[in-house]
Amino acid sequence: MTVSAAPSPAPAFELGRVAPFALRPVFVTLRFGLHVLVVGLALFVMIRALLADEASEVPVTVLTVAFLACYGAGVAAAHRNLPQWARVVWLTALLALWVGMSAITPDAAFLAFPLFFLELHVLAAPLAVPLVVLTFGLSVWGTATHLGFAVGTVLGPLISAGVAIVIGLGYRAMAQETKDRQALILDLIATREELAAASREAGTLAERQRIAREIHDTVAQGLSSIQMLLHAAERDIDDRATREKLELARATASDNLAETRRFIRELSPPSLDEQTLPAALRRLAATVDEQASQAGSATRVSYSTSGTPVTLPMAIDATLLRIAQGALANVLRHARATRAELTLSYLGDEVALDIVDDGIGFDPAEVAAADAGIRFGLRAMRERAEREGGTIELESGPGDGTAISVRIPVAAE
Repeated sequence: MTVSAAPSPAPAFELGRVAPFALRPVFVTLRFGLHVLVVGLALFVMIRALLADEASEVPVTVLTVAFLACYGAGVAAAHRNLPQWARVVWLTALLALWVGMSAITPDAAFLAFPLFFLELHVLAAPLAVPLVVLTFGLSVWGTATHLGFAVGTVLGPLISAGVAIVIGLGYRAMAQETKDRQALILDLIATREELAAASREAGTLAERQRIAREIHDTVAQGLSSIQMLLHAAERDIDDRATREKLELARATASDNLAETRRFIRELSPPSLDEQTLPAALRRLAATVDEQASQAGSATRVSYSTSGTPVTLPMAIDATLLRIAQGALANVLRHARATRAELTLSYLGDEVALDIVDDGIGFDPAEVAAADAGIRFGLRAMRERAEREGGTIELESGPGDGTAISVRIPVAAE
């Protein structure tokens, strides 16, 4: 039998179970004490009737056993969180049995005290307090019927009812405060976890930037120096075979320098410093187009946006930017295209990125046998999209160009 009743605050403790509050030991003790008090006083009434050896011992015994059975049934049903009407029915049955006992023996008045607490903990305050007053009146009636009206007949139940109301409502308020504090603690824990996640992410970004700076200042600078030294050596060598070897070594150093710079861009994408994905992609397209022009390539890159732009999580922005970087790098290296189009589309519950070129294309079924750079780049793009819960589709054919479509579900911030 539960103790709380909407919309009133949760009571201090339930009849058969206890909520996981910080003061759980206190509420467990109160619950156990209430059970002991009810059972002990009921047995006291029955034993007193048996020792008196009067005609009332049989009905008192029967009513006491029925009272304890009804009470035990309520305790057993506490975990089911019964509706308020079921709790009212249960309490009505208990009170009816108790009134029957009070009509037979004045000792039944002792049970009024635990009944006060029971009513306050099982029902909401608007119902519990009037019921306590009613129980007080019945207790006075039962005692006066057998012993006559006296100061003790009224004063004892009155003090018991007052104490029960004050303590019961006090613990109800304490339970609500404890519940509110528990909710605050859970909010603080959730906030701490969010801060820890943000700290880890910031640490990861800082480490990536540090590695990018280290690579730039060591490996990239070293490769650049090697390339210049080899170029200088070529001018001083007259032997054609040796010069060809130096040219090959310089070309290899140049290729590795380009790859190293790509790694640096991957680790620390400067384009996202503008804080908007469309601006970063527009800048990327312009940069790649300029690189193609300086390298003598016929490829020209264009960028467009469709839909209403929304602010996306940083992880999705970075994912789409890096996929675009990888795709355009493949276009410049392998596609032999004259045109490449980069399109960002906001589609409500998802964002789409399409990269289309008119290059030589390839057979997707034979991609495993293709150039290692293409194979690795496509796999990396697919892994990035799937990490954000998205998908990537590839359409290509020999002589038909290549189209890559990325779809990532998003929620606007």
